[in-house]
Amino acid sequence: MQFFKSTLLLLGLSSPLAACGDTVPEQALFGGAAGLGTAAVVGGSLVTGAAVGAAGNVAFCQVYPNKCL
Repeated sequence: MQFFKSTLLLLGLSSPLAACGDTVPEQALFGGAAGLGTAAVVGGSLVTGAAVGAAGNVAFCQVYPNKCL
């Protein structure tokens, strides 16, 4: 249950920080950086934060390309 709460917190905090990028690798890099930074601030797992941020940003940017920064 703690992992689920941490994941939701990371996604919520990193969403405003994410930017799309022009390619999938850029999207993963930007999302991973946002997730890593968020995990560092809240004291979570850095690897998990980067992975969740990267996956979340790629998914968001692929589904909603017009909403990217």
